[in-house]
Amino acid sequence: MAVTGLGSEPAAKPAENRDIQAAAENCSTPNADGAGACLRPIPASRQSTLLHGSPTPQAGVNPPQWCEDARGRILGTREAVCWVAGLSYETYRTVNGQRQTTGKAEMNVINYSYGDSGLPTWAYQIEVSAYSGWGDAMKASISGKATKSGACKVTESTFPSKKLAPLNSWKLGESFFDTTATRQGAIGHCATTWTLTFTNAPYTPATTTYKLNEFRCDNATAGRSRVGCVVPWYASALIYSKSRAPELASHITRAQNSGLPGATFKRPLTRTTNATTIARNRDRACPPRETRPHGKTCDEYPVATSKQGLSAGGERRSFPGCSIRGVPSRTGPKGASACMISEADQDYQGGKNSGFYKAERMLDGDPFRVLIGN
Repeated sequence: MAVTGLGSEPAAKPAENRDIQAAAENCSTPNADGAGACLRPIPASRQSTLLHGSPTPQAGVNPPQWCEDARGRILGTREAVCWVAGLSYETYRTVNGQRQTTGKAEMNVINYSYGDSGLPTWAYQIEVSAYSGWGDAMKASISGKATKSGACKVTESTFPSKKLAPLNSWKLGESFFDTTATRQGAIGHCATTWTLTFTNAPYTPATTTYKLNEFRCDNATAGRSRVGCVVPWYASALIYSKSRAPELASHITRAQNSGLPGATFKRPLTRTTNATTIARNRDRACPPRETRPHGKTCDEYPVATSKQGLSAGGERRSFPGCSIRGVPSRTGPKGASACMISEADQDYQGGKNSGFYKAERMLDGDPFRVLIGN
């Protein structure tokens, strides 16, 4: 998997809200001559190269290299998702009650959807390529149409009929959507669907569908004057500089090493915008102001603007050199740590947090990670 920088690697959609939707087997009703066709999902094949090497250049937007790892699952970043599915197309004739297969093709289907945190629109392109096939199945043509449900509208859907043959040639459909969640404070979700139709005379047409419901658009992000769209389940990385804020970086590193969450996709933090929760997280983690050393301020981890602070339960912990008396260096995933750090480091952290939440359109309930960079 390609990594473009600290915190920017793609991640698999969490199992608890995974909703891959490819239609089950669908066979067309045979005509009077008993000729029909079936489409059925199969595992995505690794026999064919998906990207940067197909015999015919792909149109549209080239999916990123990490789509290679999206076979059978949804991978994503904050502004893009990819899912590679497998599909089998079979033609048959039924004569005197006996069904005979007259052709079969197996193919990969790339579902790639991408948007922009600063724009109210996103795209969903679908690409189909047969990597093996024989008989009448390879005489088929494929076309598609995109539809939607939810807070959006289709602005373009293009997938004209194209021959499935030759093998390892990509057939592209492109669709674009605009959100309708544009009023101040609005938040909207949109499910987008491609319906693919295989036509192949004299066989009856067969159809299958692919659905993605990954983007959320909003006009509710503080500090953003324009509508934008993101993948809300992707845990973006809030990155603090060790050279710029060494005391802050030291505290967070020790806190995460002690078992507190936030460093990984599997154990992210969750944003809260609830003022009561934020205040409770700070007050329960930090000592009274009058007991703090001069020139120092209290840093709590998990950050107070997350739902994993002491408002969620657990006990306080601290570390040697943090100038917080009577609090042991506990371990475990629950609770919060506190450490006295320089005011300059704390001011830096406040600015980084605000900028991060704004840039990533991080709303209440969104996951995020906390990483330490150079």
